[in-house]
Amino acid sequence: MNSGLNIRRSLEVIPGIISWGIIILLVILSILHPVFCAIIIIVFDFYWIIRSAYLTTLLVMAYQKLHRQKDKDWLKECQEVTPGWQELYHLIIFPVYKEDLQILRPSLEALKACHYPKDKMIVVMAFEERNPDSRKNAGILEAEFKDSFLRFLPTFHPDGLPGEKRTKGANSTWAAKKAREFLHSKGINEENVIASCFDADTCVDKEYFGCLSYHFLTSKKPHQASYQPIPVYNNNIWQAPSFARIVEIGGSFCQMIESMRLEKFVTFSSHSMSFKTLVDIDYWPVDMISDDSVIYWKAFLFYQGEYRVIPLYITVSMDVAYSNTLLKTIVMQYKQKRRWAWGVENFPFVVSRFLQNNQIPFFRKIRRSFHLLESHVTWAVWAIILLVIGPLPVLLGGAFFSHMAIGYNLPKITGLLFKFTLFTSLTWIILSRTILPPRPRGVSGLRSILMVLEWGIVPFVILILGSTPALDAQTRIMLAKYMEFNPTAKARKMI
Repeated sequence: MNSGLNIRRSLEVIPGIISWGIIILLVILSILHPVFCAIIIIVFDFYWIIRSAYLTTLLVMAYQKLHRQKDKDWLKECQEVTPGWQELYHLIIFPVYKEDLQILRPSLEALKACHYPKDKMIVVMAFEERNPDSRKNAGILEAEFKDSFLRFLPTFHPDGLPGEKRTKGANSTWAAKKAREFLHSKGINEENVIASCFDADTCVDKEYFGCLSYHFLTSKKPHQASYQPIPVYNNNIWQAPSFARIVEIGGSFCQMIESMRLEKFVTFSSHSMSFKTLVDIDYWPVDMISDDSVIYWKAFLFYQGEYRVIPLYITVSMDVAYSNTLLKTIVMQYKQKRRWAWGVENFPFVVSRFLQNNQIPFFRKIRRSFHLLESHVTWAVWAIILLVIGPLPVLLGGAFFSHMAIGYNLPKITGLLFKFTLFTSLTWIILSRTILPPRPRGVSGLRSILMVLEWGIVPFVILILGSTPALDAQTRIMLAKYMEFNPTAKARKMI
């Protein structure tokens, strides 16, 4: 047991050591060997240009898929494929902490508006017992929605259960176990249930459950897959400030890109999976922050590597996180991105189990471990290399370096990188306009212009939220300063 803990602890320090090692080494080289450092930066710049072109291409391809399937009648598709769709039930879990009725009610209204039989939907509002308003809010929502679905089931997760931490996964697991009791009482077969775990502010597209059912029914191994929609942050995007809007649109685009990279695709935020599989792998982790991605890895390990994520090119809409001042918004966004970057805890979790597993092919374990490590290290260093370390050889190299050909050309190559970035940003700007919801009444038309001009703050956003949250998370886990789960407060008000 101690040996396993020592191995996992050793693995926890690896991402931070590599990330800090790259940054410190390049800073030292920029002072002692600016020419060699400049060569590394030039190579990295060209790599980043190629990478940006590749990722932008994937983004366009993902958008085309999303656009083609936008108006599809998925329920009709289900009916044409097999009569088995009528045997399916959907279990929808909303883990709730301090979200108020203003946030929760629209999520339930979106379910009611779905183009899918409501008598096949079991909705669980998973409240935390420690929230003093949970019973009152549950009673209000139950009175409003108890007749809208097969069952509206409020649950109340007790605080301080043995082996648990205050995480969303602990609440979701408690709710799923209570839902299982209901399924058994109704004689519903677990193999015919698809579980969806949504953030409390998630509003689904009206065709979501038809799309999900279709992909479940047509999959060769439906119980060996998770189903991941495209998250967009449209609930309050017209009211959110520019800084927060840019960050969340970028987050949506990153998920669209990931949906095209199936070898690396992992569940994120709101997702769905077979309830039978959820039970078999013992639900979500109750002591980890990144439960939405760890659940994928638990299933991957359970099925000996024969598990995948199927992208659903249909959207679920959530809230842009922001506060009433720019500084508070920056802090809120930073903490949210740091929590996402805490997914680095997946690396020691997965690799330590790979070391104990002789069934998964060796090269598959190596490849997936490398993907995990590379993605987190790249996240932690790319913006720092481009924006902070890039100019250092010129600034610290002295007059001799400045008169060398490489010293003369380094700023030009860096400028080329930024020009290319502006070109790719134009693509992102155009696509960002197409996924926006209609402008609400009461919102000035000038805001439409502002939402184009605000892309000029991207360098500032990159500097604040590019690498620093990831480096922060990796440093904390490296030093065993483990984070607690801090849910992001949501707001839907004009500012």
